[in-house]
Amino acid sequence: MSFPPGDSEFAFELASCAWAEQEWPPTGEPTPAIVARQLGWQQRRWDTIVIEVDPGAFETRAAFGPERLNSDLRHVLQHAPESWTYYREALPHPGYPWRYVRESIHEATARDALESRKRGGQIEIRRVEKYPDWVDRIIAIENKPDLDASAARRLTDQLERDVAAGIADEVWLATTGTDSRVEPALLERIPSEVGILTLGPEGVDVRWRPRTLDTEQAGIDILDRSEGGSHDQSAAQFEVLSRAAKSEKRYDIAERAYERGWRHYVESMRPDCAHFDLTVGRYGYRPTCTAFDRTQTPRECRGSCPHFQPEPPQHRQGGWPIEGGPGQTVKRILRERSARRHSVSSTVTSDRGTASR
Repeated sequence: MSFPPGDSEFAFELASCAWAEQEWPPTGEPTPAIVARQLGWQQRRWDTIVIEVDPGAFETRAAFGPERLNSDLRHVLQHAPESWTYYREALPHPGYPWRYVRESIHEATARDALESRKRGGQIEIRRVEKYPDWVDRIIAIENKPDLDASAARRLTDQLERDVAAGIADEVWLATTGTDSRVEPALLERIPSEVGILTLGPEGVDVRWRPRTLDTEQAGIDILDRSEGGSHDQSAAQFEVLSRAAKSEKRYDIAERAYERGWRHYVESMRPDCAHFDLTVGRYGYRPTCTAFDRTQTPRECRGSCPHFQPEPPQHRQGGWPIEGGPGQTVKRILRERSARRHSVSSTVTSDRGTASR
């Protein structure tokens, strides 16, 4: 099976995620990290996201369970006291009504992330574990397999927005490798702060190293800009992102990445179709349609597909072969692979370049 697959941007994106999960970073020693896809902030969605983690803090985060913790829950868990205390005395004012804090307390208690009790008509809380600073760095990767001059121009605004905001520590562009040393279109339009990766038959090559962005200082979110031209006098629209706002967005992204991973695509596809299969690629499994003879996209893999063929009824009855037919087996395999991201021992690949199925 060729790497990277040339079927579609979706297939390329899955290959990028699978490679990052096993071999991040592209140079140097393996780094504990989790990988997700199609996450971002304020109408900006990154194709591949790598969250480098602190191993000890990551284990503490895992104790809170596999579901994401939103900003309201994190506010409670970060400030919960070691001993029983009335919640309004223990927590700083959140900037919104206290009734929402109480809802978060009840949710955290239901998830065994917090202890709470009612005493004298007041809600008291006590921490189980303090929410840790488990995120070391966030890396955003924009995937564009067929990069030409026109695609590079379209990507420029998006990448410049990423650089100006400084929410990610590094921004990369991944594309298909060619015989050229460095594709001229890349250097013509792509911001110099953005790194460039090429995926080819020999693996992944670094063509341009990114600049580490300052995530500790305020950033600029470019919301809209003029189209240019000699007669365009419209002003750009932007928003200043404070250091606190950036930190909040970073953990929002990290928590969603922790919950979703990158294999959730199967939830929007039809693995119960007789044509759905998993093919072993260079870095593990990827979905394949035997009718199309290639990696199918979620848009194609639906019940309305003209090739859709449900599994035989006997595959869905009596737990055949074990807890359902091939479609259930596919889901189980991908869930098991995805669940590995919740264990720090599985976030480092000991033998780089070896397919982890």
